[in-house]
Amino acid sequence: MAEQSPSLRVVASMLRGFAIAVALIAIWQAVIMIFAPPPFMLPPPAKVWQALVSRPELWSRDALTTLTETILGLVTGSIAGVLLALAMMLMPPLGRVLMPLLVVTQAFPVFAIAPLLVLWFGFGIGSKIVMATIAIFFPVASAFHDGLTRTDESLIDLGRLHRARHDQELFLLRVPSALPALASGLRVAAVYAPVGALIGEWVGASSGLGYAMLMANGRAQTDVVFAALALLAVMALLVRAVVVALTRHIAPWAPETRT
Repeated sequence: MAEQSPSLRVVASMLRGFAIAVALIAIWQAVIMIFAPPPFMLPPPAKVWQALVSRPELWSRDALTTLTETILGLVTGSIAGVLLALAMMLMPPLGRVLMPLLVVTQAFPVFAIAPLLVLWFGFGIGSKIVMATIAIFFPVASAFHDGLTRTDESLIDLGRLHRARHDQELFLLRVPSALPALASGLRVAAVYAPVGALIGEWVGASSGLGYAMLMANGRAQTDVVFAALALLAVMALLVRAVVVALTRHIAPWAPETRT
């Protein structure tokens, strides 16, 4: 069977996503009709849509704020993760010291350090960017470092046969071989970045989807909470779609980038 072109794969993926969304909304409406829960517990889809339409600040201000924090956190976290993975390969003793520390830091819930970040970086966008950066830093660094260490030994032997220096071995042999692993880490990071920004907004913010959800929850405006969640889901899907498109250019030969 002939392989689908990239454009057809994108269209097929969008159609699948649309079909799943329609099915979920239909199930949601069916639950409302059958069990008739109170609106403050589970609002109907029409009421959530009305909240989106009647509150333009949700998507014109709050969603834009969270999207900005997500993108900046994704960029800074990805760059930091790549640089750390390269540094650990260039200086193996550093890698042996830092890798256990990175693993230990992941044992701490991200929400637990959010108050400290707000205290250190303030209630502005800075603390949210740092939170998103921390959320995605480890997946990128870990995936890329793992790819660098799993380079085909025959390539390494060939490089050493030609007297390649350590830095040449890293950048000419290991990095190209590790690009599929980096692409995988970036796709995971694209999902974590909005969550990191949202947690930062829950702890302390004056705008953003997390702030809007917190305020609406305190007033029992469940429809607004669901509207913010819907915007967050759309944002996460869009960010991931952009990252997947970029990873196709980074490592087009990787099987994961063809899905």
